[in-house]
Amino acid sequence: MDNIPAWSPQWFFPSQWNSFTWENPAFLYGLAGVPVVWLLLWLLPQWFSQKLPVALVKSDLKTSPLTYLRLVPPLVFSLVIALVLVALARPQRTNERAEQWTEGIDIMLAMDISQSMQIEDFKPNRLTAAKEVARKFIEGRMQDRIGIVVFSGDAFSLSPLSTDYSLLYSYLDEINFEMIESRGTAIGSAIAVVTNRMRESRSKSKVCILLSDGDSNAGNIDPITAAELASAYDIKIYTIIIGKEGLVPFDKDFFGRPNMIENTVDETTMRKIAEIGSGEFFRATDKQALENVFARINQYEKAEIKETRYKNTTDYYHIYLQWALVLFVLWLFLKSTFLSNLLLD
Repeated sequence: MDNIPAWSPQWFFPSQWNSFTWENPAFLYGLAGVPVVWLLLWLLPQWFSQKLPVALVKSDLKTSPLTYLRLVPPLVFSLVIALVLVALARPQRTNERAEQWTEGIDIMLAMDISQSMQIEDFKPNRLTAAKEVARKFIEGRMQDRIGIVVFSGDAFSLSPLSTDYSLLYSYLDEINFEMIESRGTAIGSAIAVVTNRMRESRSKSKVCILLSDGDSNAGNIDPITAAELASAYDIKIYTIIIGKEGLVPFDKDFFGRPNMIENTVDETTMRKIAEIGSGEFFRATDKQALENVFARINQYEKAEIKETRYKNTTDYYHIYLQWALVLFVLWLFLKSTFLSNLLLD
C-alpha cells in the first residue's frame, strides 16, 4: 500500500478501504448525508433566488444536455465534503509484531543405576523404562537447561546443565549398570552432586527429579542432610520411588523361569526429602504410572513465557486531504465558468 502513488485511484478501491483501521469511525456516518448536501446545493438557489419573467414563443424553448453541466459544481463540492469526512475518520494501517521468549528452568535428573534397577517388574527392566520416560520428559521441555546425575554406590555428574537436547539423548542412551563400580544406593551423594551443579545457577527455578528404587545404603552424606543443603540453594526436589514392594522378578534360573526376590524401599526417607525440598513425593509401580508422574511434574514446572508487542501505525488521512484540496480548487474554478449560472451567485 505504501508504494501506491498519492494520486492513484486505487485509494478509493474497496480492497484498500477494507485494509484500513479507523481512528474516528464516527465521521464515516457523515458520508450518508453527503447526497443531501448535494441536493441542497442544487435546489436552494432555485427556491430562493430572484426570478425574471421572460415571454418566449414555445417554439424557441429548447433543451440541451449541456444544461446538466450546471450540476457538476455542487457534485464536486459534495465530493470535497466526503473526502474531508474520510480524512477526519483517520484511516490507518497498523503492523503489529510480537516477540516471545521463555525464561527456562534448570532441571537435574538424578537416576539410580544400582543393580536393583535390573528388576523386571518394569519391561524390560526398571532402568530402561526410566530412561525411556526421561527421554519423553526432555522432549516435552522448551528452552530449559537439563542435566543428568547417575548414582549407585557413588554419584557423579553425567551431563552438566545444557539446552543441547540431542546431547542429552546420547547421554541417556549410554547409561548402564557398569558406569559405577561401587555397589549400593547413595541417594545423599546424588543430591550433593545435584546441589554442586546447581548452586551457581541464576535461574529463577531450580528443580531436581530424584528417581530411585531402593534404600539409601551407601555414600558419605546422609540424604536428609543433603536435602537440607539443596533447600538452602532453593532447589526444589521431586522424589520418585520406582518399582513394587514384595516379591519381584529378577533375572532367570537355569530353566528360564524368573527368579523372585524380596524388594523393599525406604518410602519415609524419600517423602522427607521431597518435603524438605518443597517438592512432592511420587510412587510409580509400572511404566504407565511413571509416565503419569513425569507428566504431572511437567505441568507443575512450566517455563514462564514473556511477550512484547510492537505496533507501527501509519496514517493515510493526508492522501484524502490532498484529493479534497484539489477538488476544492476545481470547484472554485468551476464556479467562475459557464458551468455555473452566474445569476444564481
